[in-house]
Amino acid sequence: MTAYKDQIQGRMKEVQGKIKEAAGKLVGNKELQAKGKAQKTRGKAQAKFGDVKQKLKVTKKKAARKTATKKAAKKKVAKKK
Repeated sequence: MTAYKDQIQGRMKEVQGKIKEAAGKLVGNKELQAKGKAQKTRGKAQAKFGDVKQKLKVTKKKAARKTATKKAAKKKVAKKK
């Protein structure tokens, strides 16, 4: 799954969990409240996982650009000699 999908699906699950938790509190259903809380927690974890994947992707791209820039600079210096 892509980072964006993890982020979006995680946040959707988090919202659904909040709704279930609130509905459980409203009607006095402890089981629904607990399921909502668990779903909310899983959603937060999935969204955070997507956030980390995205940061790693960006960091990897930056590192690749730096390496390419350094290689190009070395080639330029070598051609001048």
